[in-house]
Amino acid sequence: MENSSFRKFLDSYLDVWKSSSLPDMKDIISKEYQAREISNNEIVDFGYEEAVAGWEQGFNFARQEGNEWDLNEVSIIPLREDEVMAILTATLAIEGKKLENVSLFFQTFKRNEANEWKLIRCYIETGVPEVNIKEIQFN
Repeated sequence: MENSSFRKFLDSYLDVWKSSSLPDMKDIISKEYQAREISNNEIVDFGYEEAVAGWEQGFNFARQEGNEWDLNEVSIIPLREDEVMAILTATLAIEGKKLENVSLFFQTFKRNEANEWKLIRCYIETGVPEVNIKEIQFN
């Protein structure tokens, strides 16, 4: 796997997220996308259409005056030659003040036949106290 290829893509992906660009995000998400989100102990499984609707809602809220994304890389894990998992945290800073809880994203990206990285799977834990992220360990 070309680490520089994924690194360049990931930086671009994070820029798309930070700028709340729905058209660009739609291009990154695979039509075969599958996800699971845990929110308030409720499990929700969803696909591409629901993901786009969720990103649109989040991006609209983020675009409100004084809001901006706070995104952080936890780890990058090569899974296969053409698949990489990015573990990220995301929260909003509202009027410059970060929320105390974050969402923890385990996002799997796969390089397709056109040599483009696409988001194919995601597992999301919402409402994680940010202080707990500092306790993550990889052995």
